[in-house]
Amino acid sequence: MQQSKQLFTQISSDAQLEVSLQNVEIPEPKANEVVVQIQAAPINPSDMWPMFGPANLAQGELDSDGLCFKAPVFKAMLSRIKSRLDQLLPIGNEGAGVVVATGNSEAAQALLGKTVSVLTGSVFAEYVCVPLQACMAHNKNTTALQAASSFVNPLTALAMIETMRSEGHKAIIHTAAASNLGQMLNKVCQQEDVDIINIVRSQEQENILKALNAKYICNSASESFLQDLYKAIDETGATLAFDAIGGGDLVSDILNVMEAVGSKDAVGLNTYGSTTNKQVYIYGGLDFSPTVLNRGYGMIWSIGGWLMTYALAKLTPERLAQLHKKVANEITTTFASSYTTELSLADALKPEFIQQYNAKKTGAKFYINPTK
Repeated sequence: MQQSKQLFTQISSDAQLEVSLQNVEIPEPKANEVVVQIQAAPINPSDMWPMFGPANLAQGELDSDGLCFKAPVFKAMLSRIKSRLDQLLPIGNEGAGVVVATGNSEAAQALLGKTVSVLTGSVFAEYVCVPLQACMAHNKNTTALQAASSFVNPLTALAMIETMRSEGHKAIIHTAAASNLGQMLNKVCQQEDVDIINIVRSQEQENILKALNAKYICNSASESFLQDLYKAIDETGATLAFDAIGGGDLVSDILNVMEAVGSKDAVGLNTYGSTTNKQVYIYGGLDFSPTVLNRGYGMIWSIGGWLMTYALAKLTPERLAQLHKKVANEITTTFASSYTTELSLADALKPEFIQQYNAKKTGAKFYINPTK
């Protein structure tokens, strides 16, 4: 069997992280499977926890042969990751490349030689063998780099709008809104005539969204943030928010301002607040500190977790196929991603690069090219 170099992660029960580059055998594809030579795999924020867990990366170091990054893990956090301890696990949520081998089904063989993106959780590798359901076929002139970020950000943006509509909301609030995902979500909302309120934390991020003709931008670092958010919610009627931050009191601020808008015309006793449900979904963890709730937002509210994969699982196969086709057709426009740094598989283990891509800075996007 042919060999493939692949990145793996392991955290031991004695609190040691190892991210290593290893040789593995590529299995023969079954009837409805394909083997993809990965040519580009983005390093997304959602890759960081599977990759490093609660490790102290500042104390990490590369071994002498450059094939294993080691770092201590905060022992107090081991109970949170009990299910993964002492297991060698693949990493890399999504990527793209060319189909180089297939199973014997007609559907699999139809992809031979084509560029596809894949969502597997194991794409930080030279080759992956995946079922057809994990693939998105792309148009003839689309490159692997263009197709690399076809799932996590594009389908998250589309799934957010699907959730909005299915739950009866009419506008969206989004935090960390100048990210690649945030930019895509703005483009889709403009296409779909959906109002979106963008929450950012710097003038630089404001400028990114202004260049996309975003109508509502609220800077959380501004003294007028809450007033600006009130005005935007009042104009749009937004009662749904997707929060990428998680920690701190931003979720609470959003709910409180939603309530202030919802109760602005109340008269007499308003003991339980507005009767319209206010929903915030936390879908990211840029801040791992506790989520602080200052409860001034009545009694009709909800906070929950949200995952793109779970949201898409609620759709019919026909609707999901429509969304896949939209992504493939607009991967160089609406859903285009830009990258600042290309890494090899071995580069991804170097402490200086880990510190950079783990910082998850707006405008700094890394990808792995396993052929490098």
